[in-house]
Amino acid sequence: MIARNIRSQLAVFFTLAVLAVAPGIAGAQELGDRLPKIDLPGLSTYAPAQDTSPLATASLGRITLAAQLIQDGGDITRGLVWRIFETEPGADGKLRLVASAQGGTQSFDLTPGQYLVHASYGRAGATKRISVGNDAKREAFVLDAGGLKLDAENSGGVRIPSDKLRFSIYEAEEKPGGERALILPDVSPNTVIRLNAGVYHVVSTYGNVNAVIRSDIKVEAGKLTEATVEHRAAEMTMKLVRQAGGEAIADTSWSVQTNSGDPVRESVGAYASMVLAEGDYTIVAKNRDHIYQRDFTVEAGHNAEVEVIADESTPTAVEGAD
Repeated sequence: MIARNIRSQLAVFFTLAVLAVAPGIAGAQELGDRLPKIDLPGLSTYAPAQDTSPLATASLGRITLAAQLIQDGGDITRGLVWRIFETEPGADGKLRLVASAQGGTQSFDLTPGQYLVHASYGRAGATKRISVGNDAKREAFVLDAGGLKLDAENSGGVRIPSDKLRFSIYEAEEKPGGERALILPDVSPNTVIRLNAGVYHVVSTYGNVNAVIRSDIKVEAGKLTEATVEHRAAEMTMKLVRQAGGEAIADTSWSVQTNSGDPVRESVGAYASMVLAEGDYTIVAKNRDHIYQRDFTVEAGHNAEVEVIADESTPTAVEGAD
């Protein structure tokens, strides 16, 4: 019954279509207006898929990866990054990353075969080729790594503010030309850096001028190496005044030079504050059309204020200089 009703309604629909477009047939539009509304049943645009058989899945092998700092040491429980790659490069010449995870010991389900695994722990790391089979297995990585924590103090054991102190860690071996490969820049004091065991070249910078100390530090596997270097420097504040103890004169250009005339630092302002390594210096202050200068000495650990007197009657004042 339902099929006959559908066929009947379809026949009326196609008759209306022919009348609406056929030229010369009078009354087609009026006929269409008098026809009843046709409700066609909804039609599916596709047939739903039927699962007639289960999908085949490849067998996987479970591999558990663990890492220790030293041979026969305890497993590292956090801070590890695992990356598993195929052994053959792709069309782009790179090894395809298969899986990755973070934390401590990790397990992966992989298609049996050969893989390259890289374990990184901070700046320490190790790479190993592994074989995955149908049976579960465990692979241990010995990173041969330790920790390094750096700090610095000024002469006499004076604490250096942490915001004025930074470290850079380089490889100890020099390349042709005397350069070293940078491993990690801008390290804050008392930060633990994880490194492979070995000797590293550490540069400690107090301030941002010339107070720099270089040292070679050995990192031992399984240990935290704490190193404190000593700076011999002081923080100096320069100001140009009309008389001793007077107010600083604004819009002053400053130039600090070594006693041999080599430029050290330039700045502009009422004050010039900077950390300088111990030694003898000359400060040159320019204000308007006058230049004034003064020799001074930096003593390690003794922060000081250096006043330059703006007195044109003194030999240190040079009038009309550019």
